[in-house]
Amino acid sequence: MEDSIRYPVGPFAASETLTASRRRELVEQIAAAPKELADAVAGLTAAQWNTPYREGGWTLRQVVHHLADSHSNGYLRFKLALTEDVPTIAPYDEKAWAETPDVALTNPDVSVRLMTSLHERWVDALRALSEEEARRTFVHPERGTLDIDWLIQMYAWHGRHHIAHVAGARQRGGW
Repeated sequence: MEDSIRYPVGPFAASETLTASRRRELVEQIAAAPKELADAVAGLTAAQWNTPYREGGWTLRQVVHHLADSHSNGYLRFKLALTEDVPTIAPYDEKAWAETPDVALTNPDVSVRLMTSLHERWVDALRALSEEEARRTFVHPERGTLDIDWLIQMYAWHGRHHIAHVAGARQRGGW
């Protein structure tokens, strides 16, 4: 499998600490994601929605619903870290979530709208973060102790990563 198709923006890599300037840049990437997603999926046909972005990969429909699911979880993790003392968050099986009936039945535009609303609220909170708040931590049972700065890096990358999957599939398909 070609890494440029699987990881079109490169694999995720977090810095241990973020400068205030770099944090603002990443928050703006999170802010831009819903519009970039809407632009990337505009005009897709039913057949295109059901096309995998790569051989053996999720369909574009699954990718879009996954983005909404994942970013909803990210927002909740952010809020927990911001309001509780080192909370342990619940992981979820993203592959199983991509197979639930709502993914097959729900128009992907619903998840685009969910991302738009969710990011509007999330970005307002992220833009208001203090340096101290950005370093608040949570425990991921599989990844250990992480901070809000890590979360910001992850979700800025995650949006770009999956939007690039859609854009790449469109380019390779000539649509």
